[in-house]
Amino acid sequence: MGRHARCVENLAGAKMVSDALPGRDGKMGEFLPVAKALSDENRVRALMFLGNGELCVCQIIEMLGLAPSTISEHMAVLHRAGLVESRKEGRWIHYRLANAGASPCARAALQWVRDCLEKDGRVRADARRLAAVKRTPVQELCRCYKTCKA
Repeated sequence: MGRHARCVENLAGAKMVSDALPGRDGKMGEFLPVAKALSDENRVRALMFLGNGELCVCQIIEMLGLAPSTISEHMAVLHRAGLVESRKEGRWIHYRLANAGASPCARAALQWVRDCLEKDGRVRADARRLAAVKRTPVQELCRCYKTCKA
């Protein structure tokens, strides 16, 4: 049997094995969205901002300096992973870290992120800047971005 035939045979066998694997439920279903969420620096920075309390999406936009649509996608990834929760108040959407009802995987990931990054220079600089951003009225920030629909 030639090399190509063996590769095709091996690939066919691999497909059959993968078809028999269970879906992404259980622990794997919890873990993979969390791993994806933590794979982006901006999303991790947003989690660190939220460690200081609930924020309006406009405050997150101001902190990260990204387009509202980009922030919206980042926050959606964090939400699907169970790392953040949101609430709408009028036109404003507010985010906070997931509470005690979050999955064990999400809670462990949030603790791991805090433990690993609490002394990081970028995180400390962000915390100082966040204090100034929080002093700016949310309505003023949101006017700058013309929308808070994240």
